[in-house]
Amino acid sequence: MTMRHPLTIRTMLERARLYFPDGEIVSRTSSGIMRYTYKDYYERTRRLAAALAGLGVTHGTRVGTLAWNQHRHLEAYFAVPCMGATLHTVNLRLPADHLAYVINHAGDNVLLVDEDLLPLVARVRDELETVKHIVVMTDGDLPADFTAADHQSVHSYEALLAAAPADYRFPDDLDEWDEAGICYSSATTGLPKGVVYTHRAFYLHSMALSLADTAAVSNRDTIMPVVPMFHVNAWGLPFAATWMGAKQVLPGPRPDPATLCRLIESEQVTLAAGVPTIWMGVLRELGQKTHDFSSITRLVCGGSAPPQALIEAFERRGVPFMHAYGMTEAAPVTHACQITRKLKDLSPEQKYARQARQGILVPGLEMRIVKEDGTEAAWDGKEMGEVVLRGPWIADEYYQDQRSQATFRDGWYYTGDVANMDADGYMQIVDRVKDMVKSGGEWISSVDLENAIMAHPKVAEAAVVACHHAKWSERPLACVVAKPEHKGAVTADEIRTFLKGRFADWWLPDDVVFIDEVPKTSVGKFDKKLLRDRFWNHLEVHQEA
Repeated sequence: MTMRHPLTIRTMLERARLYFPDGEIVSRTSSGIMRYTYKDYYERTRRLAAALAGLGVTHGTRVGTLAWNQHRHLEAYFAVPCMGATLHTVNLRLPADHLAYVINHAGDNVLLVDEDLLPLVARVRDELETVKHIVVMTDGDLPADFTAADHQSVHSYEALLAAAPADYRFPDDLDEWDEAGICYSSATTGLPKGVVYTHRAFYLHSMALSLADTAAVSNRDTIMPVVPMFHVNAWGLPFAATWMGAKQVLPGPRPDPATLCRLIESEQVTLAAGVPTIWMGVLRELGQKTHDFSSITRLVCGGSAPPQALIEAFERRGVPFMHAYGMTEAAPVTHACQITRKLKDLSPEQKYARQARQGILVPGLEMRIVKEDGTEAAWDGKEMGEVVLRGPWIADEYYQDQRSQATFRDGWYYTGDVANMDADGYMQIVDRVKDMVKSGGEWISSVDLENAIMAHPKVAEAAVVACHHAKWSERPLACVVAKPEHKGAVTADEIRTFLKGRFADWWLPDDVVFIDEVPKTSVGKFDKKLLRDRFWNHLEVHQEA
């Protein structure tokens, strides 16, 4: 028998303190670059826990954050769960009604808020039912123009830490099944859905993230999560990086591509992670100005499928590009696309095609790809089905939400993603169930069409959505954003000709519309729901005209 030792986040923090006290954390703030060590970080994290305890935070209390990727947010990442409370990273890009909903639904007692985000709180402060304290994370004094509702008090983060006792001890009786965090996933319809994570889930997910065939997070890394810390815990990187004692670079409020490039170059970042739209912007910056990316050993991309053209562009510049896949319900990483030994001799073009797939299942999880009739799809790279998952960091329900019944069935999580699997075990997401175009009873992948269109040299972005069709029920429509220098110089016929021969004729979009920008969700994904609503009757109107 082995020891029954609880898998808790506190042991991860203690390891950073003991073995890497001189490890560096670099934080870009509104007032400049702030640097300190893991030793300093540990002391401030303890003081934050003591300060929160003074505000009444105890075991099971929910503490919300409305913050950018900066050092105070990182302090909350460990202070809150290590004291036995639950960290709720609130998506600051939610509309006001959803913002109030998730804070109330989670039951947050305390909100830690970056100063420049106080206007978001001000809009909903009278609707917040459970928040008693608002702690402003600022380098200076409390803003005089912000007042909370009558039942709330406002505090300065730094003043609280300065007054907190330095000898606070984290409890050593936490259970690995205790709540550690909660995130809310946006829904296709209705209000966001809450997913609760345990200490055990974060611990095992961090361990999986650090495996060589996943993200290989190690002490030798300099890690910059561009993915927001409110977006599924920055994909778990703050937890894994702290545990391994890696140098962390936090890009702060509203980082633009030029800022990201400068940080990668100046801090010698080895691993940076973000959604495709982030790396599209960085690629444009690299086309305009020279930046040294020689330190990068993997540029991690997830959230939605990156176009193969984007992968090729970085790889040809000598920047290793790594495709990952996951979701809020999985804490989030479930797949990583590494080239296995069997495939190491593929040509560059063949490797790019593999890297465009979501990759191989992370060790520790189980997966099936289930067809509409309930049977499993063959591993032939063609048969499609819904991805279903189970494992120790996969959720088994939504927090207090009846929609759980449709998503979590028979011990499996039904993701809503449609995929195929090739003979080597590489999964490729074909589409979301809701984004597939069903034409004459046959499925068309919007993702495949989008990736092909974005390989066109004159195209910056493309989204393909279903339009109503009297005969075929649905037909694909391509919504295309031309590169600035080619605006008005690319035609619908040119796009369709570019696609011809790559797909069956019946897959080709019935029309191409040119738009200024593809709308984005709160976490930077293409918001095709808005385009579907806007263009649902486009083909009928176009045909009538």
